[in-house]
This record gives sequence, C-alpha cells and structure tokens, in this order.
Amino acid sequence: MSLAPGTTAAATTTATTTLARPDWRRAEAAHVARAENLTGAYRDRRARGATHAVEDFLFTYYPVKPGLLARWSPGVGVALADAADSRLATVRWFVEHDGVVALDPRTFLADRGGAVRFHRTLLAAVEERPARFDCFGLHEWAMVYGEAPGEHRHALPLRLGERGTDEVVRSHRLVCSHIDAFRFFTDAAQPLNATTPTRETQVELDQGGCLHVGMDLLKTAIHLGPAVPGELALDAFALARDIRVLDMRASPYDVSSFGLEPVAIETPAGKAAYVAAQRDLAERSAPVRRRLLRVCETLLDSPAP
Repeated sequence: MSLAPGTTAAATTTATTTLARPDWRRAEAAHVARAENLTGAYRDRRARGATHAVEDFLFTYYPVKPGLLARWSPGVGVALADAADSRLATVRWFVEHDGVVALDPRTFLADRGGAVRFHRTLLAAVEERPARFDCFGLHEWAMVYGEAPGEHRHALPLRLGERGTDEVVRSHRLVCSHIDAFRFFTDAAQPLNATTPTRETQVELDQGGCLHVGMDLLKTAIHLGPAVPGELALDAFALARDIRVLDMRASPYDVSSFGLEPVAIETPAGKAAYVAAQRDLAERSAPVRRRLLRVCETLLDSPAP
C-alpha cells in the first residue's frame, strides 16, 4: 500500500503508517464483503426465525453482531489520508486533522485502559506457556453430566444417551483449565475436575491448546474494538467459527443434522483425531494471539499526552 505524501507524526496522532485514499477505500470495501460473507448464513437464519446450535453460538455467547463485524478500522498506528468525509472521521476515539484520520491511543486508553492491560497480560501469559493437548474436549461432556433428558443446553440428542455420556465422564480424568468452560459444568461434574479455575486464576491457567482460549481471541478483538485492524478482527472470527465446529463435533451431542461427522473422543481413534485437530487450531491461534498482543503493546507504548 502506498503512503500519502506530506503527512506528519502530529497529523497522524502517533500513527506510523498512513494509507492513501485509494488504498484504505479498497481495504474497507474488501472488509465489508468478507464480513458479509462470514455472517450471511446467520443473517439469513435470523430473518427466517431459524437457529443453528453450532454456528449461532458466536453471536449469542460473544458480544458480536454482524453489523459490528462489518465496521472496518485500520487499527491503532495507521492513519487514513484524505478521509475527512469517511465514517471513521466521526467515530469515537478517532481524530481528524487536515483530512488525516487516525485512532487516538491516548483517548482510547483513557476509556479502555483497564481492558487493554488485562488482555495484554493474558495474551502474553498464554503466549509464553506450553500448550496442552490432554483434555479431549470433555468440557462439553461435563456440561451435561448427570442431567436428565430435556435439561441439556442444546435441544439435540446425545450420541450415547444420558447413561453412556455419564459413563464417558466417569471413565476419564477431567482437566479443564478455562473458567468460561468450567463454570458451565454441572454441579455433579465440577468436583470431578482436576482443578477449580476461577476468574482470578485465569492468567495463571489459560493455555493455548484449549479450544475456548482460542475462541476467546474473538472476545479480545471485540473488547479492543477499533484499535484492532479489520482484517485481524475477521481472522479472529473465522478462527472462532472453526474452533466451534470442532468443539461440537467432539461433544456428546449428535450434530449429524448439521452435516457434521462426530469426533468420537471416547475411542482411541477419536482421541487421536481430536488431538490432531486441536494442535492444528492451536497453531492457527498463535499468530492471531501475537497480532492482538501487538495491538495492546502499541496502545500502551503510545506517548503520554
């Protein structure tokens, strides 16, 4: 992408890169098209009043909406030349000077500094910690353990039935380390877990092999808002979508009605398939995590007013 001539550090509010108008207009259009493609099926279902137990999770559990995903931002450190008439010129935390528009990290930190510092700490801790691949996706099984028919979170049949599902949980060691999976365990399942994750121990326990830790990169992108480049926000969404599919394929639910093959983690072959897919998703998560960490560091390293 080309740089706009004649821009200065002051004009770009500490931005290190300035995009010429044709470049940022092209990037914005590509982002909107990609976002609409990623959310099209959900928007169509919503218009028809239909639901999807696998894919809708990203829109019901995370604070994300299709319209939010479609809003492009260059992210922190990138300014837009000849952009006084752009949508971002009037968006919160952005400033305009002589036609150049950029996110002001100082005002962003004044409002969101606590969130930025938390995510920087969490992302860095996970980045430094070895990933583990020994949970076999049993968190979803623990979420229905001991429940009667009709009590489950999803109105889907269990592949092995209630009794068979409970036996799988009892015959395995539960080692879930993520609070936002563990907190949905049934009361009967929580004492079976090797640890008791809490919000206070999240930075200490989260690790990159965990599917929910990978999915939560979407939550980080949402919390960091327009400081995250649009491409990165959509990369986090696409990653979370793929992780969710594995999460449900390896769950006790029968997801064949969605055209998905089960990963039968109760068998040796299923365990091997799950770990292979888990490793692949962990490898995909790592660069997304590092890019989000750079967003946090760029914000926090910005000059004081």
